[in-house]
Amino acid sequence: MVDPSLNPLTDADPAEVESTRRPRRRPARADLLALGAYVLLGVFVCLNYWGDVTGRVSSHLPTDHSWFEWLFAHGAYSVRHLENPLFTAQQNAPDGVNMMANTSLLGVTVPLAPLTMLLGPQVMYALYLGAALAATAGTGYWMLSRHLVRSRAAAFVGGAFLGFAPGIIHHANGQPNFVSNFLLPLIVVRVLRLGEPGRWRRNGLVLGALVTYQIFINEEMLLLTALACLVVVLAYAVQRPAATRAAVGTFLAGLGVAGGLALVLAAYPIWFQFNGPQSYRGLQGGVFHNWGEDLVAFVTFARDTWAGDPAVEKTIGLTEQNTWFGWPLVLLSVVALVLLVRRSLPARIAAVLIVVFTVASIGPRVRFNGVETGVRGPWSYVPDDLPLVEMMMPTRLTLVVAAAVGVLLALTWDAAHRQGRTVADQRRVPAQRVGEAAPATSDEPSPPAPVAAGRRWLRPVGYAAVALAVLPLFPRPLPAQQIDPPPHFISAGGWRPYVPAGRTLVPVPIPSNVHGLPTLRWSALTRQEFPVPGGYFIGPNELGEGVFGAPNRPTSTLIYSTMDAGAVPVLTDENRRQAVEDLRFWRASVVVLGAHPREAVLRELVTGLIGPPQRVDDVWVWDVRALVS
Repeated sequence: MVDPSLNPLTDADPAEVESTRRPRRRPARADLLALGAYVLLGVFVCLNYWGDVTGRVSSHLPTDHSWFEWLFAHGAYSVRHLENPLFTAQQNAPDGVNMMANTSLLGVTVPLAPLTMLLGPQVMYALYLGAALAATAGTGYWMLSRHLVRSRAAAFVGGAFLGFAPGIIHHANGQPNFVSNFLLPLIVVRVLRLGEPGRWRRNGLVLGALVTYQIFINEEMLLLTALACLVVVLAYAVQRPAATRAAVGTFLAGLGVAGGLALVLAAYPIWFQFNGPQSYRGLQGGVFHNWGEDLVAFVTFARDTWAGDPAVEKTIGLTEQNTWFGWPLVLLSVVALVLLVRRSLPARIAAVLIVVFTVASIGPRVRFNGVETGVRGPWSYVPDDLPLVEMMMPTRLTLVVAAAVGVLLALTWDAAHRQGRTVADQRRVPAQRVGEAAPATSDEPSPPAPVAAGRRWLRPVGYAAVALAVLPLFPRPLPAQQIDPPPHFISAGGWRPYVPAGRTLVPVPIPSNVHGLPTLRWSALTRQEFPVPGGYFIGPNELGEGVFGAPNRPTSTLIYSTMDAGAVPVLTDENRRQAVEDLRFWRASVVVLGAHPREAVLRELVTGLIGPPQRVDDVWVWDVRALVS
């Protein structure tokens, strides 16, 4: 039997807390019920998409939603054409996009390529989003039920929060990479088991494989998890120095195996990310560093929960809603920590995580109720170009706080559960005196002393407190909005005679981070069979810094300004010369304008630049092959 003191997931001191060891054989019914409930909740969260899965996108982040639909199409395109998935030339033609240097979700889109080919990227997006939420809750439940708590109900509550916390639901509005956290509980468990004697090779190999796979899902969440594990290990070492000294050699050996395997498996993709075509070094101006968490956000109910009020976003909703726990949960967390930290090592470690990552999330200036105060925050001391940290948002550090709160909820429920269990144990063993520890077995440390029967009220009170804190955070179905389908000319393949191999289709407006959301979907919903200029991505500028979208060329700038003004400016011969030059740069063979709120002015603009169009099916077409040859 492995000494539990070597595992920070458990408390080695039997005088402090009840052992969290579980029997090897467990009823499967409770696990299946928990997973089934998570699946149903995932379906419920995505309910508005399923009403018209091919015609709706996120109301909050429609462009992000369309980007991830495009990513699912990219995974299918790479598999179908046996192309390198780390790069694509189907967007931002002719330069292309470095997919490793962008949020590309390759660990999901490539394995699921056959399903995307069968169902299409729109259905695949909605299906995967709900499944990712449920899977994260499921692995959280597994971690808690196998390593931290005895009560399966406690594990269910904690797992539900890990998978469906307000911050996670906020990112579910168009950012499935931040809800795809199902590997993170497995990584945490494997890190904390590296000190097990005789198993360092196996634990290291498993951890290395998990870390490598997570790189292809979300590197930022992997970095946050690594920082959290570092804090957990240091907090454990301070509180258990003797056990740490006994396990440090084995731990480091396993860590070396994990790091070596991950380095071998991910060396080329990481090199490609920082040195491949269209790679970049940091974001221009360190734009994310100002995104610190508002202190009032911690006690505010999130927009997409039953107790949330969207109007609050106008004051403190300047950044992502990564905390927004509501005041009942904050109050419960404070009370639970006061009651549990003396007896529970996991609770003490959760407290350290909450404090450290809350302070670190504040940003360069303390923000209170939407007002930036003059008080300097920790990020005011962090250089904008610090490697690995240069692209992090301070507010996202609170996702670690959310995970620690989920663990604390499970510990709180489990503590209430044990109150009832100890009363029952006292009745079954009348010879045991109140306050006397039960005899230890060869496999388990001694459970805590039974409490007096008069304290049996603590169990329902504990359950009620947890329920009242989390029920207001029950998620609403994600809001969705209708979006126009692509023109029939695009979906039916009418474009094919106009776009020979090696040439591009130029949609108007040209896709960008601000404009051209529908035209980006033309590419996604036609299996990316034609390349397009522009797009929604991060690429290098002339200095090698990361910027959003393709650098604007004169013609794309003219298109965007015309859309904003609603009127065509006076065109010059220089405008026409630049338009032809831009079309040659894009390797264009055809320019296509579909239905658009600014269709009239856009058609007048393009006509003034390159001549009159033809009406083909439901679009305006400018065949420019002769013009740019």
